[in-house]
Amino acid sequence: MAGAAHCSLQAKRLLLDPKFEGYKLSLEPLACYQLGLDAAVAEVKLRDDQYTLDHMRAFGMYNYLHLDSWYQDNVYYVDQFGRVMNLSVTLDTALQKPREVFRLPTDMTAYDDRLCASIHFSSSTWVALSDGTGRLYLIKSGKRGNSASEKWEIVFNEELGSPFVIAHSVSFVKSDTHSIAVLLLRVEKDELDTKGSGFHITLEWVTIAEIRKEGDHRYEICKRRVLQGKSVPHYAAIEPSGDGLMILSYKPFKFMQDEDNKLEENDDTKATNEKKDPVYYWQQTEEDVTVTVHVPEDITKDDVKVRFSHDNIRVALKDQPPLMEGKLYSFVDHESCTWIIRENKSLEISLIKKNEGPRWPELIVGDTRGEFIMDSAQCSEIAESLMHLTSEVMNPNPEKENPPCNAQELEECDAFLEDGASLCRFDGDTLKVTHIIHLGSNQYLFSVVVDPREMPCFCLRHDVDALLWQPHSDQPENMWEHIATFNALGYVQASKQDKKFMACAPDYSYAALCECLRRVFIYRQPTPLSTVLYNRKEGRQVGQVAKQLVATLEAHDPILGFQATSERLFVLTTKTMFLIKVNSGN
Repeated sequence: MAGAAHCSLQAKRLLLDPKFEGYKLSLEPLACYQLGLDAAVAEVKLRDDQYTLDHMRAFGMYNYLHLDSWYQDNVYYVDQFGRVMNLSVTLDTALQKPREVFRLPTDMTAYDDRLCASIHFSSSTWVALSDGTGRLYLIKSGKRGNSASEKWEIVFNEELGSPFVIAHSVSFVKSDTHSIAVLLLRVEKDELDTKGSGFHITLEWVTIAEIRKEGDHRYEICKRRVLQGKSVPHYAAIEPSGDGLMILSYKPFKFMQDEDNKLEENDDTKATNEKKDPVYYWQQTEEDVTVTVHVPEDITKDDVKVRFSHDNIRVALKDQPPLMEGKLYSFVDHESCTWIIRENKSLEISLIKKNEGPRWPELIVGDTRGEFIMDSAQCSEIAESLMHLTSEVMNPNPEKENPPCNAQELEECDAFLEDGASLCRFDGDTLKVTHIIHLGSNQYLFSVVVDPREMPCFCLRHDVDALLWQPHSDQPENMWEHIATFNALGYVQASKQDKKFMACAPDYSYAALCECLRRVFIYRQPTPLSTVLYNRKEGRQVGQVAKQLVATLEAHDPILGFQATSERLFVLTTKTMFLIKVNSGN
């Protein structure tokens, strides 16, 4: 990732509430509607050979309910007969049964190694669809959510290898040519991985372009690129322009090059890895710096040219290019500096520091061809100065006024297993990382589409809060914008050990999470109070309150899908669709 810009996420202070007092459990009733499904959802359970955590994350925790963000309150799922079913809601009290909009041509039950069918809405009229057997369909749908104008027509249909799920897709026009880019996720057996799980993750970035010739109009694959990593990405999305890709993952991804590029890459790697002997060695004390340079045996004193200035040095032999040249880290007393050729044919240079005491981290600024040698006395001195920071016991002095941090005092929800997660932006032309953010303890929580013309937003835990970030691929100076905060949600969700899915409303009015069975938790943003409420502890009036609501579904089947809109929550089980009215429409 050399050459990548190392960035950081800048939270907007105005969107943070340091005085947030927590959620108050509200007993207000939530209107909950349910619809029985004609046929069960096409759930695919993990096989015995899909036993890793990555299989569970990619396929076992798959969200079978797909929200069409281009149209309000419009959701889709695939049933066991291969039918794509749609539910479009305008009025909760007049719900229609889910209707069939498309039927997959493949008999999915004939495939033992299939995955769950997946859908992604590339634009307001284009859909990317996978049947879980390794076949990709591009569909022109017309205006969706309306039975009169919605007609799904297959425009592209091709077998693309082993089974996959669609992670993301975009539709764009470039140079008057319409293209659709699709991101395919696979968990594949890795024969070379003998120490890990035995699997690796691939993300295949497929671009399918419109071909217009005389009497011929079709869509064809124009580009296929593959990234490989060792963990299922939390977030992977193609930029709206199709020019780049953003991936948030625990372990890094890299593009797999073709054979010519691989050879070239290997040559570069070999050249980098060939360790060269240092050109010079140097030592230092508080008063001076000693530099040693090995010279050829036939070199005499007259062949050596050493030039000092108060902040510069140049060392050359005969008419050869300089061995050492550049700006010194700090000033020297150049009139007191000396050099001598030793009997072992080494050139020894003594530099007298102008300012005694401070240690130099390098001799010549930016020069990595030298090697610093520390004597044993200096090693002992440094070890002694660091001794107070280490101990063989957990808390050596418990009576101390400020005891050291004790890991045993951390709460379980403060522990992050994935403290190495990073967010990378890849360029589609160079296939290199252009921007990288090391997330540290900013745990990934969920993603949500706020504006379907933009990339999906992702939500990260920052301390106890959950912060929502909107990527802007076309704004290099503001590539990730903090757009909303869910107070204390980072802490609250960590205590929900049975949580399966998280989501939030596109207007940020609430966040929600559901457990594997029955229970749904809703966390509203703080709202002003209509009555006077006092905080007895602090003796002051409370101006607004944030409410927590809990809904318990009348279902015994596991929750398979979960989506949030500004007005309602959609919850899908094997045979039932639940609608929870959270906000009333304007």
